[in-house]
Amino acid sequence: MQQDSSYINFVTPTAPIATPTHGGRAKCLQRLVRLDLPVPKTVALSFDAVHAIAAGDAIDIDHVLSHFDLADLLCVRPSSEDPDWGGPRAVLNIGMNDARYVELSDKLGQDAAAELYFRFIQSYSIHVARLDPDMFDHISAGGQIALSEALRAYEDETEEQFPQLVSVQLSEVLRSMARAWEGTTARLLRQAKGAPADAGLGLVVQHMAFGLGQGECGSGVLQLVSSETGLPKITGRYLRQSQGRDALENANSSMFLSHDDRGPSLQESVPEIYQRLIEHATLMRKKLREEMQIEFTIQDGTLHILDGVRITRRAQAAVRIAVNLVNDEIITKEEAIMRIEPRAIGELLHRQISKHAKRDIIGRGVAASPGAASGVIVFTPEAAQACAARSEPCVLVRRETSPEDIRGMQAAAAVLTERGGMTSHAAVIGRGMGIPCVVGASEIRLDLDKKRLFATDGRVFGKGDIITIDGTNGQILSGEPEMVEAALDDAFQTLMQWASDLGDIDVRANADTPRDAQTARNFNAHGIGLCRTEHMFFDADRLTVMREMIFADDSEDRKAVLERLLPMQRDDFTELFRIMHGLPVCIRLFDPPLHEFLPSDRSGMRDLAEALDLPLSDVTRRVEALGEYNPMLGMRGVRLGITVPEIYDMQARAIFEATIQASKDGDPVVPEIMIPLVSAKREVELVKTRIDAVAAAVRTKTGASFDYRLGVMVETPRAALRAQDIAQHAAFLSFGTNDLTQMTYGLSRDDAGRFMSNYVHQGVFAEDPFHVLDTEGVGELLRLGVERARLTNPNVVMSICGEHGGSPESIKFCRESGFDYVSCSPFRVPVARLAAAQLAIQDKIL
Repeated sequence: MQQDSSYINFVTPTAPIATPTHGGRAKCLQRLVRLDLPVPKTVALSFDAVHAIAAGDAIDIDHVLSHFDLADLLCVRPSSEDPDWGGPRAVLNIGMNDARYVELSDKLGQDAAAELYFRFIQSYSIHVARLDPDMFDHISAGGQIALSEALRAYEDETEEQFPQLVSVQLSEVLRSMARAWEGTTARLLRQAKGAPADAGLGLVVQHMAFGLGQGECGSGVLQLVSSETGLPKITGRYLRQSQGRDALENANSSMFLSHDDRGPSLQESVPEIYQRLIEHATLMRKKLREEMQIEFTIQDGTLHILDGVRITRRAQAAVRIAVNLVNDEIITKEEAIMRIEPRAIGELLHRQISKHAKRDIIGRGVAASPGAASGVIVFTPEAAQACAARSEPCVLVRRETSPEDIRGMQAAAAVLTERGGMTSHAAVIGRGMGIPCVVGASEIRLDLDKKRLFATDGRVFGKGDIITIDGTNGQILSGEPEMVEAALDDAFQTLMQWASDLGDIDVRANADTPRDAQTARNFNAHGIGLCRTEHMFFDADRLTVMREMIFADDSEDRKAVLERLLPMQRDDFTELFRIMHGLPVCIRLFDPPLHEFLPSDRSGMRDLAEALDLPLSDVTRRVEALGEYNPMLGMRGVRLGITVPEIYDMQARAIFEATIQASKDGDPVVPEIMIPLVSAKREVELVKTRIDAVAAAVRTKTGASFDYRLGVMVETPRAALRAQDIAQHAAFLSFGTNDLTQMTYGLSRDDAGRFMSNYVHQGVFAEDPFHVLDTEGVGELLRLGVERARLTNPNVVMSICGEHGGSPESIKFCRESGFDYVSCSPFRVPVARLAAAQLAIQDKIL
């Protein structure tokens, strides 16, 4: 069945061509025609036309050819809706045959004509006839000899003459490209880039400007800015006697565009053509409202613009380009914000492996914390600290991390764990610290006794060997590849300020240390949404005191030991308050089970017995007594605060004394105190009573007046379901979505990495629920919690403070569900702020 010719459009300023029906390349070419640029004659085939061709329908090839002269050579290029989705390779010089070779030999010269014909035979053989590319490897000479050998090779492989009719050649090229697009491999590849399964492909048929022959002939590409930085820089190459993108593929033999001391340039050779190119590129930037790369050909001194594509760019360049387009009044601030992918912002905040670097991949895992770093392998926190003391970068390799590994993680350049998922300890702390981290690398095998790492290909790495962690892509590499440094330049700061002005949901940071708080402040977070106080107890001088408290016989002894921790905690909180300059700081009271502060091996217990001057048997019994079958669901959080209340009393006192001290130096501080792991209203009542008593005692002792807000961290399904009871005694409820997801699914976040990719691949879960918030299951608990809490306390502040808080999808859910703010790792704050601004802009558009 022959297609309707309405699917075939000659590209004119008024032709019915659109990106959703014909693809981005066809639409761009129409725009260039409207600008009266020297674009060769072009015909666009719609998505429907190409789909029909793939299905076996015949195309009205005579109608296509009627738009061209009989002597024209043609090329066919793909035109997908999004250039990132790719497409079949372009085929050039369609129409070359024995007769045209003779004609062009007289016009262009025999060598140029032979080169045109040879290129077409080679391209047709590989991409249309699907012959082995190796069939041309034996052809080394050029000109007539190479052409004859190519024709002979084609005839030997196909047992037929090379097609001579342009109608047959073009029909076969169109059919081959259409079928290639709809093949399984191509479909899977573009789906991996975000394309829908039924994404369409258009094709453009264009008159060939040869780039070969007599006079000034060649091809090249040009753009006005750097793809790396976005700064103004005329970039590209030009190669004489060439076609397509030969200039980029033969950089050593091509010419520079503008004057360059390193070699000849187009500007010096043909200044008038160079000047016209700059003028065309400038006009395209203004009218197409984008930085474009021009693909051009010069044929006997005449310039032809073959295509214009949005330049490829790193995140740094994307931000700079968007900001400069606003400054030049070409686009609006809102458009600039919408053009930046939020997750790409993470590339700016951390060192990355250069896209030009060779990657020797030895394993893969979950990309838990973005950025890249190289260093020698170490297997213990102590070894990492020793490396830091020598200023030697290292990678801390562990089966999984625990709170006692904190100092080693702080000393390491990167962290790698065999187990874990997106919300495992290593992942959460890595993101908070801003260090690259890969977790759940179950492909590798560790022998911690012999301090060895076994790669997937059998290679063995030991202590002192250099590896690289790519936390952006979840890869472990051998050696030390070239890096690209982080780039927080003025354009980034400008874009972030615009995002803050337009966003309508606050973004706080999870910050446990003064360094984290300063990072949050630098990124203009709206406060601290979660300060996990337990991490403050793992310094060597504090850990011993903490262990003394655990071994205390009664309440009075515990109080006496905790008096020694009080000034340390007070100083921690005072510094946090000062850094945040009056912005809200939400401090979570002590959460982990006490056994995490005790050694688990015999040598550690012996050292502890010596430090506390106790018999080893007493230490062993105490460690065993604190052991739990499932410690994450055992005596931790509010349960520990109620049964060992002296800890919360000390922390509350430290917070209030720090409040008074910090308020003397600046704006009044109103601390937010959060009770973790609550399940019942009575738990809140008991803790609130004690904290109120501590506050009264501090006011009486100091004579100072201060306010504070008490809230609850909602991490259990029951707390979400009974939010109306809990909210009566709370100024705020903050949902800890990491633990809430664990408890809703009955799934350990530390072990989920072993099977999660399999589950996602088989469609059990659409996404890893520890990575992307489950808005159906966990989300229903969140919505119920918000609704029920506000029934009894309409003014209660609602937020989420799990790692989901930095996800654009989660922020969308929170805005729709009535949350007041989200909180995430400091280095995810810019991502969240940009996502929040984009959502606000989208709402205004709708």
